[in-house]
Amino acid sequence: MDVNIWYQLREIISNNKGKVYGTIIGFLTAIFILLIGFWKTFLMLILTSIGYYIGSRWDQEGDFKKLLDRLLPPQFKE
Repeated sequence: MDVNIWYQLREIISNNKGKVYGTIIGFLTAIFILLIGFWKTFLMLILTSIGYYIGSRWDQEGDFKKLLDRLLPPQFKE
């Protein structure tokens, strides 16, 4: 019986990944807002989004130096 409950829970989560991830992200954001305040949480979300963007571009490019060359302005290249 206990194994069946965990199996059903895993099936529900795998069929609704977006809802589960959204709920977890929303819950953690609410906790951070309550603990450290809105603006610090907002800054943390912005920096996390920038990190996610750079990481996803790194995955696509495959080379970090090429990625930096594309992201940074020309005056930073020398």
